[in-house]
Amino acid sequence: MQRFVSRSSWFWSANRLPNWLFLSNRSIHYVQGQSRPPNLREYFYFIDHQGMLFLDDAKMKNFTSCFKEKAFLAFFFKRLKANNSGKYEEDFPYVSPCGLEKNYVRCDDRPIVFTHIIDGRGSKADVLSYAHADDLLTVPFEPSKLYMCSETGRVYYPASEVVGGVGLVKSSLGFQLSKSIVFGNGEGRPPTQFKWKGVVYDLTNELSEKFSKSSSNVRL
Repeated sequence: MQRFVSRSSWFWSANRLPNWLFLSNRSIHYVQGQSRPPNLREYFYFIDHQGMLFLDDAKMKNFTSCFKEKAFLAFFFKRLKANNSGKYEEDFPYVSPCGLEKNYVRCDDRPIVFTHIIDGRGSKADVLSYAHADDLLTVPFEPSKLYMCSETGRVYYPASEVVGGVGLVKSSLGFQLSKSIVFGNGEGRPPTQFKWKGVVYDLTNELSEKFSKSSSNVRL
């Protein structure tokens, strides 16, 4: 399958393998499952801004074509890290190694996407679940650490440093949470507080430093 990728849309020709991926005025060539010595197989994946995982060359990227098996998702994302392999680093900036397989990953925004909050119901702390793996992939939810990017309106939360330290909050969840965000200094300024379960938290905005290093922070 021959593929042409732009920042706004994807187009496919009717030809089949091998694949040509065009990004940033460059082209790279890959074949899903291609073999590299010694006995290494390479696969290529894409994570959209809703946190769904797809084979990178999937013609249709929607709920029907994404990976849904929670055990697989947990296995895959627990091994996800920055791609410092010297191969495909610019176009697939993350990698999830698995034995004799190397899975290269690119994403719409961030590789970690928080999908929903699991309520601790009093005795337990609330947690944020990510990658559509429910309770198999979670981090403690600390309301003061939410961050809203003033340029895009998207909401983010800290993630592991091995994937850049920032995770995206899924748009539907971000919209719900944004209703409780307080702009104490005016809407043209970063938010100052967040109301959660009757408690008002002062936002640390600690992720702002991550965003100041790159104006867009969007990987395609």
